[in-house]
Amino acid sequence: MIFFKKYIAPLTPNQKKERNRDLFLGLLSGILLGLSYPPVPLPFLSFVSLVPFLFVLEKRETLLSINRFTYYTLFFFNLITLYWVGSWTKEADTFLMISGAALLFFNPLFYLIITTLYHFSKKTFGKNIALFLFPFYWVSFEFLYSLTDLRFPWLTLGNSTPYFKLFIQISDIVGVYGLSLIILFINIFLYLSIKEFKTNKKLNYKYLSSALIIFLLVVAYGFIRINSVNLSDKKIKVGLVQPNYNPWSKWRIENLDEQLDIYIMLSEQAINKGAKLIVWPESALPVYLLSGNYDFEVSRIHQFVTSNNIFLMTGMPDANFYFNKSEAPKDAKETRSGTSYTSYNSILLFKPNSPKVEKYGKIKLVPFGEHVPFVEQLPFLGEFIKWEVGISSWNVGKDQVVFNLNETNNSIVKVAGVVCIESIYPEFVAGFIQTGADLITVVTNDSWYGYSSGPFQHKEISVLRAVENRKSVIRAANGGISCIIDPLGNTIASTKLYTRDILVGDVIINEGQTFYSRFPWIFPLFSSFISIVTIMIFIFKKLSTKTKKQS
Repeated sequence: MIFFKKYIAPLTPNQKKERNRDLFLGLLSGILLGLSYPPVPLPFLSFVSLVPFLFVLEKRETLLSINRFTYYTLFFFNLITLYWVGSWTKEADTFLMISGAALLFFNPLFYLIITTLYHFSKKTFGKNIALFLFPFYWVSFEFLYSLTDLRFPWLTLGNSTPYFKLFIQISDIVGVYGLSLIILFINIFLYLSIKEFKTNKKLNYKYLSSALIIFLLVVAYGFIRINSVNLSDKKIKVGLVQPNYNPWSKWRIENLDEQLDIYIMLSEQAINKGAKLIVWPESALPVYLLSGNYDFEVSRIHQFVTSNNIFLMTGMPDANFYFNKSEAPKDAKETRSGTSYTSYNSILLFKPNSPKVEKYGKIKLVPFGEHVPFVEQLPFLGEFIKWEVGISSWNVGKDQVVFNLNETNNSIVKVAGVVCIESIYPEFVAGFIQTGADLITVVTNDSWYGYSSGPFQHKEISVLRAVENRKSVIRAANGGISCIIDPLGNTIASTKLYTRDILVGDVIINEGQTFYSRFPWIFPLFSSFISIVTIMIFIFKKLSTKTKKQS
């Protein structure tokens, strides 16, 4: 009993005061981080949001106490920014709501990678060096989180900045991971400046000026780029169709003809305004259009495209059937009748006077929502985890396809077709640019999540993809937000959420590649290298110490 009491002894008044102060600082950092992300127009908060957190982090000694506090802080951050993932609408899928709730509790756990690395480096290099390595650990975590089957890099710290147009211009060199590093180092220098002032009652201009210089250099670069970038005169007029279908009921195909009628009617309105490229949103029709069962609908679309001499890009479910099982790929599934097939969340391109339909199958699938993590290794998970709308088992696409649009003046527009969440992967989108794309098209359906922060955050992430690659981005969304973003990150035009609408505008076709487009891996790989070296040195020192004790 005495032994037990030793560990549950009541806190002294000073200990309670310190505990409450730490909890307040963690809560404050979580709130500041959360409010720095869209749709709240306060990106400046990201530059100071981690300062309260760092005050507590630096004084904690044990890994358990560090990680407990980190989880506490990052839980509030995740709650503010990701509350919408479960949808929480009256029609929401039960599995989606469970997944959304689970994400709020489990996502903060991944951030413990950062503070665990910090703890290792603190033991290995000392407190001061560990603090300056902290930003690299954070970015290496962000990069790692974009690679696994459980990937969800929605909260990359640089994603807090799209509203700050001067600041994000440097992402054409450093990308969103570079923005994260800059934000983190500004936080570090501000923290050290405040810490010095609290300790010695005088301002340390070295740290404060370092934060200010970093900030001003980035803003100065942004000012210069905005006023000096030569944008191409080459343009294409696009028409974005936003049908605003209920994302839950649209999967009942009884009204397929009615849905197609509306798409064509809205597209005709866009064509009357001069559109040469029409874009329909993700999964525009709830059928495997090219499966052979919908020849009338396919013929109708071909006729529409040819008679109006336009190009049509559309998100669409797509399937390949293999009646000879020996020809089926390893990831093929089986119908109830035993036929092998693969299915993809795809983009289809219809060209005038061409019976061929070009395809791209989505590669970066939403964990659980579109693809069950590790289902290839554990097939039974595919039966256990499935949405009521039946879209949790898409196959993973193989190649990044760039569509060529041959216009009447013999110029060629090369278009990257990106499906929904793929737009949050910066190096993935840069891969399309390396393949030759001059225009980024995003088809999406953010209507699952109601009028929440999610659609606004998703749209603003596309602003970063535009600036990183100096390409226009066009988004066609089922219920919004459809928009046109220029290569400087300006939103030229956009629709409102949950309205049936079209958006027609001239889109700049900027050719070539930025430094970031060519080398998108530099900052994440360098950060990862530092993290790996930290782990290796920590392990080496541990083993050396153990060997010395044994000898």
